[in-house]
Amino acid sequence: MSSTTELLKGAAELFPGEVVTQAHVRHLDLPSGAGRFALITLDNGLDHTKPTTFGPQSLANLNAAIDQVEKEAAEGTITGIGLTGKPFIFAVGADLKGVELLSRHEDALAIGKGGHDVFRRLSGLAVPTFAYYNGAAMGGGVEVGLHCTYRTVSKALPAFSLPEVFLGLVPGWGGCALLPNLIGADRAVSVIIENSLNQNRQLKGKQVFELGIADAIFEGADFLEQSLVWTANVLKGTVAVERAEVDRGDAWDAAVARGRAIADSKVHGAAPAAYRALDIIAAAKDGDLSAGFDAEDQALADLIMGGELRSGIYAFNLVQKRAKRPAGAPDKNLARPVTKVGVVGAGLMASQLALLFLRRLEVPVVLTDIDQERVDKGVGYVHAEIEKLLGKGRINQDKANRLKGLVSGVLDKAEGFADADFIIEAVFEEIGVKQQVFAEVEAVAPAHAILATNTSSLSVTEMASKLKNPERVVGFHFFNPVAILPLLEIVRGEQTDDASLATAFGVARKLKKTAVLVKDAPAFVVNRILTRFMGEIQNVIDEGTSVEVAEKAVEPLGLPMSPLVLLELVGPAIGLHVSETLNRSFPERFTVSQNLAAVVKAGKRGFYVYDSGAPVLDPEVAALLKQGDTVLTEEQTRDRVLDAVAQEIGLMLEEGVVAEAQDIDLCLITGAGWPFHLGGITPYLDREGVSQRVNGKPFLAQGVASVPA
Repeated sequence: MSSTTELLKGAAELFPGEVVTQAHVRHLDLPSGAGRFALITLDNGLDHTKPTTFGPQSLANLNAAIDQVEKEAAEGTITGIGLTGKPFIFAVGADLKGVELLSRHEDALAIGKGGHDVFRRLSGLAVPTFAYYNGAAMGGGVEVGLHCTYRTVSKALPAFSLPEVFLGLVPGWGGCALLPNLIGADRAVSVIIENSLNQNRQLKGKQVFELGIADAIFEGADFLEQSLVWTANVLKGTVAVERAEVDRGDAWDAAVARGRAIADSKVHGAAPAAYRALDIIAAAKDGDLSAGFDAEDQALADLIMGGELRSGIYAFNLVQKRAKRPAGAPDKNLARPVTKVGVVGAGLMASQLALLFLRRLEVPVVLTDIDQERVDKGVGYVHAEIEKLLGKGRINQDKANRLKGLVSGVLDKAEGFADADFIIEAVFEEIGVKQQVFAEVEAVAPAHAILATNTSSLSVTEMASKLKNPERVVGFHFFNPVAILPLLEIVRGEQTDDASLATAFGVARKLKKTAVLVKDAPAFVVNRILTRFMGEIQNVIDEGTSVEVAEKAVEPLGLPMSPLVLLELVGPAIGLHVSETLNRSFPERFTVSQNLAAVVKAGKRGFYVYDSGAPVLDPEVAALLKQGDTVLTEEQTRDRVLDAVAQEIGLMLEEGVVAEAQDIDLCLITGAGWPFHLGGITPYLDREGVSQRVNGKPFLAQGVASVPA
């Protein structure tokens, strides 16, 4: 028995639940007399909704298939070997469910070595090998193709990536060593580092070809047939594959430096995966693939045993699994159909909501506001956005005409809402205004209609308290920009009934949003945590620490933007309003910064000016600041901020604002863009010992987002 076989057999015993991929070998005669050809198809026997992965047994199956074709190649009975996938899927990499179970460094090392040992055989066979990227290819799915002599890609391929750095790993089965040697270091840095750290950006088939990863590109309808014709021509010598020469001079070093700058700007040195990947890319300059593969094995094992990957997998599971089965959601069979939507308000937020409902539900959507000019502007916004979609080719003319025909605006709520099933308000964030709006809507809406509020911090129960039917009021809190951020906080008021709640969750599913059930508590989840987080930053500044130190203190979290840049995005006036709301509820923990109030009163849009291109403290804001004489270091500031966040999350869980800590993390990832490598926030607080220090216990059990005991 070979060492590879033994290695994989041992690893397979650690992965009892692996969804096993078969590697089927079939033979065919290539066109134009190019000889007999062996085609290996990767297939786990399930449809495209269960993508093909590589666990230890799957690797062993591919290894056995290579045994067979290696013998045929040596005997001269085949002229080439191809590798492809089942319909719509090539392969999407390692089986992460198995990786979660590993608790020893040597077992993690075996996973890296096992993949390398199998994949690298494809480059050492007696005949050329071909990878046919027929569908989605990620991680190890991309890498197995890189070991082949040639590659083709389908124009219809929807997703192609090396997402490992996004999750807290490195491309560990050849990606870091092979890709820069194929397409150059700069392009490899874009795929491995830049795309991963930009929310796991995917490549389409055309981009894969243009980058030089694939040697040829064909239409999706007859992709395999065309690939085989091309293969025959390559083998016969009538098609010569030409690749650009890789620059191994200063350009290589410049690419690695660019990658480090990208990593610094995204994770600020706090997450090791990007830097480990860049070290391997830097060392790959000399083309020594064996040394590169060894470095990948070590990096993979070290990272598998580190907290970042476990947090990344935890976050991935939250977004892919928990998001699809919201904790506490009622029976979906209770949901009522929604055939018309009403939107109260026609400002920017309301118009964004109208566009989303229109595109996803494709039912009539009617906006109302206090005057015709506002109504016309809201409908005009929706029409303009539909025209943009048409211009980009995202929809055709018929669809554009149909969508435009479905949106309308009226001044009279009775005219607009008499037959609406779901009515959402997006008006000024003041309880009296919202109560008045709901009273007007209840008077004209059908008895079954859901009355939803997009409030970000006000009590849904209080909003419904003066209605005849408060049971049909539900919080439906979107995050801005509505089209991009997936989170939808669904808030159950004290009297909200199951049918109304089920309908809200049903609508959220159709809107393709990540819905989390939230108790009707001040500011719900994201805004409460962010306000405590930013409030503590503001407190530190008010007491005497410089703005620069306060901002830099939280850089190691690798957040999408600094606290004061986020405040600028939200708007200082809104930030002040939410802090005042929370101060009324929890005065002992939520302060109202007089400096922030002064900034708002002065009409400033933020703390910074950007005349030089980079953020610089606005001299006019600096003149407004009144500070004390308590100056903290970055470390002291960070401890204080994290302690405050840990305390607030602990209290929210005690209050039952959400079902579990997992829902807090899901909200922060999908509603505030907090990084996967943190797992949201609670795994990080556990890993840094903050949870224990503040609350006397971790938020998550050992092994949930950490290495199993």
